[in-house]
Amino acid sequence: DSLPVLLFLCLLLKTCEPKTANAFKPNILLIMADDLGIGDLGCYGNNTLRTPNIDQLAEEGVRLTQHLAAAPLCTPSRAAFLTGRHSFRSGMDASNGYRALQWNAGSGGLPENETTFARILQQHGYATGLIGKWHQGVNCASRGDHCHHPLNHGFDYFYGMPFTLTNDCDPGRPPEVDAALRAQLWGYTQFLALGILTLAAGQTCGFFSVSTRAVTGMAGVGCLFFISWYSSFGFVRRWNCILMRNHDVTEQPMVLEKTASLMLKEAVSYIERHKHGPFLLFLSLLHVHIPLVTTSAFLGKSQHGLYGDNVEEMDWLIGKVLNAIEDNGLKNSTFTYFTSDHGGHLEARDGHSQLGGWNGIYKGGKGMGGWEGGIRVPGIFHWPGVLPAGRVIGEPTSLMDVFPTVVQLVGGEVPQDRVIDGHSLVPLLQGAEARSAHEFLFHYCGQHLHAARWHQKDSGSVWKVHYTTPQFHPEGAGACYGRGVCPCSGEGVTHHRPPLLFDLSGDPSEARPLTPDSEPLYHAVIARVGAAVSEHRQTLSPVPQQFSTSNILWKPWLQPCCGHFPFCSCHEDGDGTP
Repeated sequence: DSLPVLLFLCLLLKTCEPKTANAFKPNILLIMADDLGIGDLGCYGNNTLRTPNIDQLAEEGVRLTQHLAAAPLCTPSRAAFLTGRHSFRSGMDASNGYRALQWNAGSGGLPENETTFARILQQHGYATGLIGKWHQGVNCASRGDHCHHPLNHGFDYFYGMPFTLTNDCDPGRPPEVDAALRAQLWGYTQFLALGILTLAAGQTCGFFSVSTRAVTGMAGVGCLFFISWYSSFGFVRRWNCILMRNHDVTEQPMVLEKTASLMLKEAVSYIERHKHGPFLLFLSLLHVHIPLVTTSAFLGKSQHGLYGDNVEEMDWLIGKVLNAIEDNGLKNSTFTYFTSDHGGHLEARDGHSQLGGWNGIYKGGKGMGGWEGGIRVPGIFHWPGVLPAGRVIGEPTSLMDVFPTVVQLVGGEVPQDRVIDGHSLVPLLQGAEARSAHEFLFHYCGQHLHAARWHQKDSGSVWKVHYTTPQFHPEGAGACYGRGVCPCSGEGVTHHRPPLLFDLSGDPSEARPLTPDSEPLYHAVIARVGAAVSEHRQTLSPVPQQFSTSNILWKPWLQPCCGHFPFCSCHEDGDGTP
């Protein structure tokens, strides 16, 4: 049991020769929830939802209280997590329009020249598996090129959704993918149909002098228009809600009710197959994203409706995975991490029922790049005998820090040919350093800088400067109800001149903006952060935009398909019973 400790100290002091570091490599288990609010867990202050397995992980490990997502939405946050750098550096964020990938059959995705932590661990002899959600694209130019696929980004095994859960995956739910555009296109189709029928009726009754050829031609145009959009939007569930094993589609469309048990079965099986290690398992959970598919064993059991049921089922599933680690004798040799990709989704509602998470004392939520509620997430690290049990760290840290952390643990090096925004957390977690390596952190909404954070190390203060904030609807509501998420730009945001300033060390809820009258350092802080922003902007360079309209559009020749396109259909064996 002392070997992991010796290796950890060796890596920390950077005194090991490569062959010594290779003598022992910890297994790496990374668990990411989807849309989970930081206030949904017992270890972060929730006393009404039951999350005993995650709470125990925190009790036996290190818990971060100022852990921050690099983006407030799924696709860009995960791109930053995988690469250790802001998502706009790889074109995986939006300047306007779409802020996440919309289709499995789009051509946008994580570029092939990006380096993920999985690729580096693979090069250091690790088995690398991803189970669950990907949402980083699939193909570029043809159905089988798999240029954005996990197996092209360092993972040697993939089972899960290449896309993400949406309401469209549940036939009983209202549409979600481009719902406003879909409604608009349906309105245009009805208008065209009404016009064509009117012309046909007028011709038949002699009211109009219109040739039959003209009416037929207009009817053909109307049909082509309908087919052009309905071929994608009419079959969202079949095109997007699929499961894959490596390059093969195994369920199309997926059966939601058995998905959780399939993911659990795959995770446990992966651990058992690779128990002689070393392995990386990125368990990218589908919980707790809408439509909140929950098995009957957990339905109606929580105090917070369907969302609470889903959170408690997620904790149960995590407990089973951790049991598999322990049952295979891997607990002391496994570095485990738990987080969420961003804050809870406040606008997710069904009538008066809340279908999104709770972000505790923090303002804002999913989609908001500046306010804490959109980006402050759980951060729990666990490695018995190496990391101190029960330690709580309040220093600013980022999901992007996981990349250099795991790379250092396996004796690797981060790429030197590009900007890496993350810093290794090894010294901070072990206690060798008291302060985070981040002096400044920059908070983006799409490609728009909304806020910046300054960790003033000589005083311990954490200053937060907001340049742009979303306009809540209704005013003062804390969210943008009536739309999916708050916008990043345009008429729905307010640009602050001068910027808003908060001292998070005394006001983590961002409830009391400071002024020159209330804070003597106001002008000095604004100037110092402004200089850091200018310096940061010097590191930016143009890259191809993965969320451009041409990359976002559904392309039938890129659609993953089980069978012969467009008749794609298949289902896995098994009843999916937990």
